[in-house]
Amino acid sequence: MPHPPPSSKRRGRLLRFGAAFVVLLGLAGYLSVQYFTGGTSGPGCEVVSGKGDGASYRFTPEQAVNAATIAAVGTGRGMPERAVTIALATALQESALRNIDFGDRDSLGLFQQRPSQGWGTPEEIMDPAYSAGIFYDHLNKVPGYTRLPLTVAAQRVQRSGFPQAYAKHEPDATLLAAALTGRSGATLACQGRPGPTRSSGSDAVRAALVRDFGRDVVQEAGAEVGGTPSPTPTPAPTATPVAGGDGRTVTVPVPDDTAAAGRSARQRGWQLAHWAVANASALHIEQVSYGGWQWTAGMTDSRWRASQTRGAAGAERAAGSVRITTTGR
Repeated sequence: MPHPPPSSKRRGRLLRFGAAFVVLLGLAGYLSVQYFTGGTSGPGCEVVSGKGDGASYRFTPEQAVNAATIAAVGTGRGMPERAVTIALATALQESALRNIDFGDRDSLGLFQQRPSQGWGTPEEIMDPAYSAGIFYDHLNKVPGYTRLPLTVAAQRVQRSGFPQAYAKHEPDATLLAAALTGRSGATLACQGRPGPTRSSGSDAVRAALVRDFGRDVVQEAGAEVGGTPSPTPTPAPTATPVAGGDGRTVTVPVPDDTAAAGRSARQRGWQLAHWAVANASALHIEQVSYGGWQWTAGMTDSRWRASQTRGAAGAERAAGSVRITTTGR
């Protein structure tokens, strides 16, 4: 039987090699997408520009939770919106807004902070509220950071080997900061889908509020969560029973004197409302209402819509509190 010429064998090997190479490229692309999107597919979150210029940014529920924490910690420390933008751009570059437990050398967490460089213990750094707080502590020591280019301000804190990399995240971080500090209302929406990693219900919402905003947010409310007294020594957001009296709705009042801290009551309200939407998947939140607007979780259309009270005297009353309704699961 005649044997194929050597050139045919070589062509066959080349074809097999090429096919294997294409498969490897596809696998690498898939793994990259999984890394940078948090390994999720399907519905996620989107923030749009409040200026009506069409700018938007899509991200995952995991990223939304971490971004909301970063913003809450910043405003809780009295940091300006520019500081929140710098922090968000830094976390986008360092971890893609994912709380990862690996990195270059001993780098960890949202900001890839290193225990060996005095940023804290590994456990502390893996706490998003702690890591955001210590980032702001260092940023606050940078003279005139609000007037510096974002790359310069971030680099003064991070001392990265790639300082210019922060610049590409500034547009997305700016959109996120505007929504998550409350300056831009009804601009962040998520297609809520319950996540398996956290507890749910009004008590879980209360615990998450305290985690991100501190005790001030519970002191504003002056009542217990869940419809029953809580063992905590400080007051917590009111849990208002819905029809049937199951206590699924947490009502967080927005005090009129918020402006005394340099932010309007409206900004505070929208920050809380957007925070709740960002946490919808993790905390099984199905509806958020504020200022005559309402967001309802769904797989296809989860935009903010004008509620029935908008445009009437009820809209003014609604602006005084944020209502967060959970599924109760």
